[in-house]
Amino acid sequence: MNAEIELKLFFLPKFQESLINKLDSLPNATPQGKRRLSNGYFDTPGLQLRQWDMGLRVRGFDGHKEQTIKTAGQVVGGIHSRPEYNVTIEADSPNLSLFPANIWPANADLASVQAALGCVFHTDFYRRAWHVTIGESLIEVALDTGDITANGQHEALCELEFELLSGDANALLTLATQVADSVPVRLGKASKAQRGYRLAGQSKPLTLNALEFLPLPVPEDLNLHQPHQQDLTATCQVLLETALERWQLLEAMIAEEQDNEAVIALWWRMRACIRLVRMTLSQFGLANATLMQHFTLIESQLVFIEEAQALAALLGSQKGLLTRHDARQALMQQLQLQFEAMDITGRLTSLWQSVEYGQLQLAIVEILLALSAGNIELPAELGLSQHADHAQEASWQAVLAAMPSDKTMTAEDYLQCAALLDESIQVGQAYGLLYEAKSRDAFRAPWQDLVLGIRTLACYQQLTLAAQTLGIDLSDWLEAKQQSLLFAMEASRQNAMTQTTYW
Repeated sequence: MNAEIELKLFFLPKFQESLINKLDSLPNATPQGKRRLSNGYFDTPGLQLRQWDMGLRVRGFDGHKEQTIKTAGQVVGGIHSRPEYNVTIEADSPNLSLFPANIWPANADLASVQAALGCVFHTDFYRRAWHVTIGESLIEVALDTGDITANGQHEALCELEFELLSGDANALLTLATQVADSVPVRLGKASKAQRGYRLAGQSKPLTLNALEFLPLPVPEDLNLHQPHQQDLTATCQVLLETALERWQLLEAMIAEEQDNEAVIALWWRMRACIRLVRMTLSQFGLANATLMQHFTLIESQLVFIEEAQALAALLGSQKGLLTRHDARQALMQQLQLQFEAMDITGRLTSLWQSVEYGQLQLAIVEILLALSAGNIELPAELGLSQHADHAQEASWQAVLAAMPSDKTMTAEDYLQCAALLDESIQVGQAYGLLYEAKSRDAFRAPWQDLVLGIRTLACYQQLTLAAQTLGIDLSDWLEAKQQSLLFAMEASRQNAMTQTTYW
């Protein structure tokens, strides 16, 4: 049995040659040649192996056949560790009895599973490999390009795997960071097996429930007001791991989603995860100038979300706004043109072409590994509750400064406060479980109402632009709607200002 410890990166096909040149030029790198690997992944019709969190394949290369089973493992940051068992075979199909008996669940009926095995999908790819020495560690780097095939469907495969052959797992990250310095890559979450099952229609569509509050690791008997390094570290890890995990999954969901409104909602959620990472690093004193520059660059590529959100809503859930208007058809056509011009489907690819994108993800993994190893000491002058109070008070004061109670807010004022208000609500989501629910929820409710109001104001703004493009005068009609909404929002804001803070 081998414990496979690896870091996986994805890349766009256009960067294949750049990666090969980069890996060839690395010091202490020895090319291992190129070979074609043909892999069949097996399971029962009821996906029994998948239910056991196992992956079974037969790999053919250079006239050699090998059956491999991978069992449940763990992920720390982006480093995957998973036991695997390899056996040389002659046949094209696997023989489960050749694997150690102790890997199977108790009372497993292996004979029935063996009889029901069939090939679910194939992965066929070319692998270029290098052995790279980093300090006292030896790493195999494998660059895989090819296809996943299932039921006549194909999906491109472009992966870069860093597998630890000997030494320290941190060397994986050191080497991956060197590669990411000049070639755009990103953390790879889904394994070949996971992608194959999805392509074969043998896996549920990707879903991710919205988090109302983050599940902080707070023991019931913990005195939250006492400074405690371990609890602050555990909280920081959960915030970063949760945000990074969801970030990667939302990427995959964006790539698959076809509905306009749904895909923009996913973009908004992914940006929220990126912002949560940024805020967490800042709050725990872990952000440096380079990281903040990366955040600024990446978030600048996400400023389209509010406009796209408004346009998608007007074309979808809010299309009733124009039901009785004489110019409805012309306006809807113009809104559709504006949405299509935003090239939403190309935005993800554009983001993945930014070198800073992968560098930021790898930097987060590096911080998570350091926290897990106890190599980072967080400031422990405050207890966890006091830390949360401080974060929320700072966010609250920023909101008060942007929209003071004695100021009458215009539509433009509200739209300019959208990001600040979103971030303030996120801080509350991050630490919300530390507080009593009734007072917390009462305080948050009017601010969440304001967020919905701001989104409607954004819809009015896009309608105005579409009308201006067509030479249609909507000023009186929209002004009445906007003033009615602003009146309600001002009432919500004044109510929010009078609430007693719950921290």
